[in-house]
Amino acid sequence: MNNALILCTLLAASCLSAQDDVIPAPDYGTPGVIISHIPKSEGKYIGSPSICMLPNGDYVASHDEFGPKANTGKSGTTRIFRSSDKGETWNELAVLKDQYWSNLFYLDGSLYILGVNHGHGDIVIRKSIDGGESWSMPTTSKTGKLFEGAYHTAPTPAVIHNGRIWRALEYADALSSKLPDRYGVLMISAPCDCDLLNAENWSMTNYIPADGKWLEGKFRGWLEGNALVTKEGRLIDMTRVHVWPGTAERAAMINVTADGSELYFQPSSGFCIFPGGSKKFTIRYDAAADRYITLSNNIVDGLEKEYPANVRNTLSLMYSKNLTKWSIVKTVLHHDDVKHHGFQYVDWIIDGNDIVFVSRTAWDDEEGGADSAHNANYLTFHRIRNYIQYSEQ
Repeated sequence: MNNALILCTLLAASCLSAQDDVIPAPDYGTPGVIISHIPKSEGKYIGSPSICMLPNGDYVASHDEFGPKANTGKSGTTRIFRSSDKGETWNELAVLKDQYWSNLFYLDGSLYILGVNHGHGDIVIRKSIDGGESWSMPTTSKTGKLFEGAYHTAPTPAVIHNGRIWRALEYADALSSKLPDRYGVLMISAPCDCDLLNAENWSMTNYIPADGKWLEGKFRGWLEGNALVTKEGRLIDMTRVHVWPGTAERAAMINVTADGSELYFQPSSGFCIFPGGSKKFTIRYDAAADRYITLSNNIVDGLEKEYPANVRNTLSLMYSKNLTKWSIVKTVLHHDDVKHHGFQYVDWIIDGNDIVFVSRTAWDDEEGGADSAHNANYLTFHRIRNYIQYSEQ
């Protein structure tokens, strides 16, 4: 076993699995608990991990499929899983067609999943009243087809603010056909006590396109925004930012007007240094620790010349008191190889004293590993025990 594999396995064993030790795949030392595995020979890869906890304590997780044989330009495919033993074992519950880039959330007795129907497609939402086994079909504006058009997103949080549920997305044709420059950030919302499947109940803000002149010309675009309610009670969109190699990674903080109708951005003050900001992240405020928390793909020494968005071989726990200054307090997962190993698009929740999360993981398997670090072959579940012990570091 090489040194990198030993390091990653030891880190996972110390704090991350659903039990006291890592649950490995046979012979491959895969960190965490394997929820789903797709070998690269299938021409499909695991994307968009999301996790939600039901009132009875069960976890529900999801992922979609992308790749040359996934046909995501016409129809997305999302798989739903549930664990009734705190993440030790998982069962697949459902396969959803025309669902892609989606997140799970629970509200008022029902489980929902919100995303798009295919890559750069319509915004859709589904509802389950049996814990994820069966789902509504978003075929019309009355049953979950919310906005028609070309939209982009990722499994980022849905948050409640001023009696409404909010979700950040991007308009995919804001500027051009190039990625990631093409996206304009926006938010949608609806009253919490309404029928969320009815498009008439949803509103959309304006969208803000990217501007390549920002950051002295080192800005390459923004995407995969994270709706966030600050500890002061403001609603913002904290957004992933692409920058050129050699540039410190950043996130952008887009403001929402008090009435929730409009987004606005101040480039002179709206960017913050954010290790891992060129990759998708989930940020939440935790009142118990009085900290903002995220799990992020920071860039370790020696990889500074790599394109920042491609460096996903390290996952770290980060805290901030004010959203503008972030501290890495725990290296959670790491592998020395940046080309074929990665822990990315992590979604997480707090369960008691622990953080539990799901990861789109690129790791070794019987076919020699993942197609690339980006094109992951596993969905894995992990646990950080007693996370608050790191809050004062």
